[in-house]
Amino acid sequence: MAKEKKVEQKWPSYTMVEERMRKIYFQFYHETYKRSKLDRKTKELIAIAASLAYHCQGCLEGHVQKAIKNGATPEEISEAICITMGVAAASVVDQTDKISEKLGLKHFE
Repeated sequence: MAKEKKVEQKWPSYTMVEERMRKIYFQFYHETYKRSKLDRKTKELIAIAASLAYHCQGCLEGHVQKAIKNGATPEEISEAICITMGVAAASVVDQTDKISEKLGLKHFE
């Protein structure tokens, strides 16, 4: 129960989720970081990108720290960030492609 209190103090939002569901979430979360085909550094670089994409500041901070701890270089972290930036920019292009086609807009053609 002491560990549960620590979680509640660090992330008060978890106090709004019943204990059974918190346990399921944390089991899933910890399972994704167990030894697998991807090494931990790669998982943390992916987590950096996901944290940026989902606007999770706390996640980003933690995963950058964990990436460094697991051997990620500044260049590798930068590359993960730049790839995320590229995907984010492409999503804007995708959205505007769809709306320009739907509305028949070709402002500069």
